[in-house]
Amino acid sequence: MSPLRLSLMLVLMSGAIATVPDRPAHAQNAVVIVNGDPITNFDIDQRAKLMQLSNGGKAVSRQEAMEELINDRVKIKEAKKFNLDMTPSDVEAQYAATGARMRLNTEQLNKVLEGRGIRPETLKLRIKADYVWSQLVRGRYGQSLLVGERDIASAIEVKGDAKGAGDSFEYRMRPVVLLVPRGAAQSTFEQRKREAESLRGRVQSCDQAEGFFRSMRDGVVRDVVIKTSADLPPNLREMLDKTPVGQLTPPEVTRQGVEMVALCSRTPTTETPQKREAREKLFAQKYEAQAKKYLQEARRSSMIEYRN
Repeated sequence: MSPLRLSLMLVLMSGAIATVPDRPAHAQNAVVIVNGDPITNFDIDQRAKLMQLSNGGKAVSRQEAMEELINDRVKIKEAKKFNLDMTPSDVEAQYAATGARMRLNTEQLNKVLEGRGIRPETLKLRIKADYVWSQLVRGRYGQSLLVGERDIASAIEVKGDAKGAGDSFEYRMRPVVLLVPRGAAQSTFEQRKREAESLRGRVQSCDQAEGFFRSMRDGVVRDVVIKTSADLPPNLREMLDKTPVGQLTPPEVTRQGVEMVALCSRTPTTETPQKREAREKLFAQKYEAQAKKYLQEARRSSMIEYRN
């Protein structure tokens, strides 16, 4: 969980809600102007609060907040040169997605921010800047950001994670559910679990599992899911590796009812968890280095006017 997500969740749980003050008149004075776009004292105060929340409560200086705001203005301006922008509806969608990743709806996310004296627009601006900048850097420098297999192999060898590289698979799965009404007694769940265990002993293929569950009044068959070992946590990989192809995994009680997975196939693959981790780490390093260099260039070509 990211520091921002953790901090927001803690604030939500505390129930501390405060009213975000209106912008005071004296805060309208521009402290710095970036390509004709002013940054005010109020903007800096807001960004400092957001950064503090993102940093798990660690305070940041006004200078740090101001520099981050300058960077955001530069990123957005640079992206527009290449026709990369976000409409208000696009920003709202990304804002909602940010809340959803924290299991918050938009209203809840608004309250969390307002509880710390932060206007939702403050986070929306950062979301917009980060999104368009990521698209711009990836679009302009995509080829140079690619990570080669030789680099991955070297990284794994240096870390000592090469063992077990031949035990990686691609799993083709069909999730199935025995629905249980909301608020049902525990005995209902237990009965459903017994039914599920009975089905486990009878199902010998994905087609058979689909047929059984579609014929049941409270049975649901979900879409096929394809994942590799690199996509799954160790406990789930272990369970799938122990499950014979064509059979069902042990039943699990969820909010929907009792769920299982029919394992349709398990095919060896070269994409191991170690390779995935190494690839993502190397890509992140390349991306951060290129993004930093590009931002420095964009700042040098920008009109940045500091005012006392």
